Amino acid sequence: MAVVTYRQALHDTLRAELLRDENVLLIGEEIGIFEGSYKITAGLLDEFGPRRVRDTPISEEGFAGAAVGAAMLGLRPVVEIMTVNFSLLAIDQIVNHAAKIFAMSGGQITVPMVIRTPGGGGQQLAATHSQNLEVYYAHVPGLKVVAPATPADAKGLMAAAIRDDDPVLVLENLALYNTKGEVPDGEHTVPIGTASVIRPGSDVTVVAYSRGTGVALDAARRLEANGVSVEVVDLRSLRPLDRQTVCASVRRTTRAVVFEDDWLSYGIGAEIAATIAEGAFDRLDAPVRRVAAAEVPLPYAKPLELAALPDATALIRVIHETLDASGFTARQAASTAG
Repeated sequence: MAVVTYRQALHDTLRAELLRDENVLLIGEEIGIFEGSYKITAGLLDEFGPRRVRDTPISEEGFAGAAVGAAMLGLRPVVEIMTVNFSLLAIDQIVNHAAKIFAMSGGQITVPMVIRTPGGGGQQLAATHSQNLEVYYAHVPGLKVVAPATPADAKGLMAAAIRDDDPVLVLENLALYNTKGEVPDGEHTVPIGTASVIRPGSDVTVVAYSRGTGVALDAARRLEANGVSVEVVDLRSLRPLDRQTVCASVRRTTRAVVFEDDWLSYGIGAEIAATIAEGAFDRLDAPVRRVAAAEVPLPYAKPLELAALPDATALIRVIHETLDASGFTARQAASTAG
């Protein structure tokens, strides 16, 4: 397997899908001549031409709506919205049209379109350009929402999204574009709706997604030195949600902490906590805990931005609190003494 960046994995997958299916086309602002704000579409205009790599005016609602129409007629458009924050300008087309047409047509019309867009904080882009809006879209029946954490999943989930007959949002994270990882050669898809136990453990489950998965793995490695075994579940797909894998992990470890970059209130973490309460409550040795961003518009100033975003240190503290609440420390000490 080759080691490539998350950015390169997305680029290579778009190119492969353009080669595989002539109905695939790319639509968005500055994706052609400028090659994309984050260079995901570099070189694709030269290779495939303006009929399949289409630059658009700055009009998110307009080109998202054009993609809905193209998908209804049998094409497979991949829309790039420069940042998830701008997707709010296209939310009527996404929520009221792309998500609804299959049901409202009695299953006669599908909308096989992809909306790929980056988000997240940590780049000093200030409050209106640093948001995590995944819960807005994961709330809506008719949409599928994925958030790959690794280059391999970026490839596998993007390919699966393009081939899916439903509208799929692929949420990328700005902090991940330059991260590297092994990517399977050739054909590789990841089924939408499947989570992954990315690190096995026995003492506590950490559920995360996107950038949070790397933070969870960092915390797990640091805690291993202290004799704490952390199992990390990467959700990969936010809608549909793989509730079975989450609950099975918690039933094994009996403790759970959810990590997310989004705000705490009404977020993905709340949905995971409810899922665990419904599916693994009888096995819990401590309450489910959540680690999330501070409930403020993300500041521009670097020290304040870092203070608002959750990190591995905060996660480790909450994991320790969860273990202590279940008597883990006392039992371990007794075991050692014995």
